[in-house]
Amino acid sequence: MTTQFKSLIQVLDFFKDETTCVSHLAASRWDNEPSCPHCGNVGAYITNRGYKCKAKECHKKFTVTTGTIFENTKISLRLWFAAMYLCTAHKKGISSLQLSRDLNITQKTAWFLLHRIREMLANNEATQLDGGVEVDETFVGGKNKNRHANKKIEGSQGRSAADKTPVIGIAQKSEYTIVERDHKVIKGRRVTERVYTKYSNVTLQVVADTTAETLHPIMFKNVKADSKVVTDAYRSYCGLGDTYEHVAIKHTEGNYITVGDDHTNTIEGFWSLLKRGIIGIYHQVSPTHLHRYCHEFGYRYNSRMITDPTRFVETFKRADNIRLTYKQLIAK
Repeated sequence: MTTQFKSLIQVLDFFKDETTCVSHLAASRWDNEPSCPHCGNVGAYITNRGYKCKAKECHKKFTVTTGTIFENTKISLRLWFAAMYLCTAHKKGISSLQLSRDLNITQKTAWFLLHRIREMLANNEATQLDGGVEVDETFVGGKNKNRHANKKIEGSQGRSAADKTPVIGIAQKSEYTIVERDHKVIKGRRVTERVYTKYSNVTLQVVADTTAETLHPIMFKNVKADSKVVTDAYRSYCGLGDTYEHVAIKHTEGNYITVGDDHTNTIEGFWSLLKRGIIGIYHQVSPTHLHRYCHEFGYRYNSRMITDPTRFVETFKRADNIRLTYKQLIAK
């Protein structure tokens, strides 16, 4: 039922009260059969404030939010769900100022909500990419020439990380299968409906620098050996040929695609989406929190072929075993 609404208004109409929200979260987490988050035992007694584990060696109390991103929250689940929908549905994200106005909460609360949601969107799967992948790095941060004179950083130019934060991105090649459905007639024109069953995914990681010593271990962790790896001609990618089928494209010579159709256009297209979101929506991103913004943009990109309601429902599956306190968020 929750995948049938198509707007924020319908989301709020469906989750009209806290009881409905709690019931939906319980069904999403346990399929309405309570499972103790402390010991994992299935089955619990119902108490006046939640549940109590039936296991004799445990007997701990818990609620539907214990062990989730919502644990000990003072914000109603209705507002949480609205924030989750907006964060996952907006292609370039939503700022804390805009969310505070939309939900009638303070900017500080909205900022905290969004960071907890971003923490939930992190891709913690241990699977490795295979086949063909594209690898590239980008630098996030303002231009040195736009800074005030007393804030300019000497010698900052090109691939300098002195004033910017580097991010490495690994994109699975855009391979897909087209399934043709019945022909339709739309406005007098015959149209074939096509369904793309496979598409590119991205894996992102904020790094301290872009040296080979930093980038290569990330590659080994996320990409299977003997896969085809396409990069630009940056010197830090030298040596990948020992483990992978490495293709280096020299952009400085005006080359952007090889004879065999190898390119880095997929990951570079994602960088444009990430940077336009940061520049247009957030304006400035702290290096301390950049990795969470990468979680957010990566999740939306990897789920771009499904509808907003389906993405929203899928997000609930990531709520378990994640908790980010405000003290942890602002820690230096």
